[in-house]
Amino acid sequence: MGANLTARCPYCNSALSVPGGIGAQPTNINIHLGSAASVGKATTWIWLIVIVLFLGVGVVVAAVVLLVGMTRRTVATNDRRPASLPTITRPSGGNTDKPAGFAKPLLNFGSEGIGPGMFKDARNIAVDASGKIYVGDYSDGRIQVFDPEGKFITQWIADPKMPMTGMAVDRSGILYVVQSGTISRYEGTTGKLLGQVGYAAGWGFDDIKIGADGGLVASWYKNRDDIVRFNSDGQAVRTIRAAISSVTDDSELDTQLAVDGLGNIYALGSFNNAVFKFSPDGKYQTRFGSDGRQPGQFTAPMAIAVDGKDRVYVTDFKGVQVFDGNGRYLTVFNPGGTAFGMVFNDKNELFVAAGKHVLKLAINE
Repeated sequence: MGANLTARCPYCNSALSVPGGIGAQPTNINIHLGSAASVGKATTWIWLIVIVLFLGVGVVVAAVVLLVGMTRRTVATNDRRPASLPTITRPSGGNTDKPAGFAKPLLNFGSEGIGPGMFKDARNIAVDASGKIYVGDYSDGRIQVFDPEGKFITQWIADPKMPMTGMAVDRSGILYVVQSGTISRYEGTTGKLLGQVGYAAGWGFDDIKIGADGGLVASWYKNRDDIVRFNSDGQAVRTIRAAISSVTDDSELDTQLAVDGLGNIYALGSFNNAVFKFSPDGKYQTRFGSDGRQPGQFTAPMAIAVDGKDRVYVTDFKGVQVFDGNGRYLTVFNPGGTAFGMVFNDKNELFVAAGKHVLKLAINE
């Protein structure tokens, strides 16, 4: 073998040994890689391509893993799901000794709006001896008058700026309206103002009802939850001081009332979630109801009424619950809407103000 042949790299200046078998003559082998700048750019592009490929592979792998996981969860869920879903039935909450059709719908009229026979927020309702139906919207002071079959007769406005919290009509058609804590008297069919019901302690009334004797019973609150009885001439004759708070030690800010044919007073304490019964002379007799969702309990009660059979009706989120005069729970029924206001006529038919419409129901005796 002759002397070792070498070749020198023009870029890194390193020497390479060339096997002697290439030839006897010295041979120079030049490896041209380009300039240093060109090599740097090539290296950068190579790394970029590698990174992009790596990220692409990562995305594909992650998508596959996610798809497999979702498929497994779907299969597991389907494995746990019963072959057929059970039918959910809502319990009526009523006693088995009461028929399902406790209240039969007779009339349903009205819709949402401001036109004749339409309602924005009907919460007050009253019926006079001739069968005329008076319906009061809560927020705009509008009172509409209908015949016994729900045909629109006329309308008028009380106070359009204050909420209407109570309303009642006597047998002659004089309408009593509670707004701004005061009780005003109107001709029911014309809206003519006849004056206000005076009270020495001033304003503060929430609700009003009329007894069979023509007298008034009203709830009043001003640092104390009183119930005030007026005679048919509008004179205060008796006050039940702290009617509810004296029993529960809890103040009551919203008391709704009902009066039975004997003059007994039923006071629904919305904040106390209970009904309190008082004799005609104002003596406390009993209470029933409590906070809860079970039959006979209340959650956000709104209205109360008493029928001619001395049964007490209280509406809350479950519907209308019915009790006997001593507070024993009887049944519950759905009147066909949220009963914001309720009243009975002389035929023991129930009228309901349900926000956007009015309902009339016959009660199963």
